[in-house]
Amino acid sequence: MNETAGHLKAHPEGVCLQVKAVPRSSRNQIGETLGDRLKIRITAPPVDSAANEELLKFLAKQLSLSKSCVQLLRGQASRNKTLLIRGLSVEQVAGRLSAVDGASN
Repeated sequence: MNETAGHLKAHPEGVCLQVKAVPRSSRNQIGETLGDRLKIRITAPPVDSAANEELLKFLAKQLSLSKSCVQLLRGQASRNKTLLIRGLSVEQVAGRLSAVDGASN
């Protein structure tokens, strides 16, 4: 994945990741790309920010970062979210996500 994926964009503080969150899934899993968004399935329900918290925690773990390095910028109450990932370049995030995607299938 040498080309910059549509769901990843450089940001002055790191990388913006466009996500389509799917709460109440059977397991936490990084899915396919849907247009300019990366589909991520989360087991938590969309109640009291539980799905948002689980999404941030899951993504931080998959990227080998601390949870504080992954922040929700937009989409608190929406399935379409924009996340800020600090501490990695676009290429590093793309590489780690493709490695996780290949390992989870």
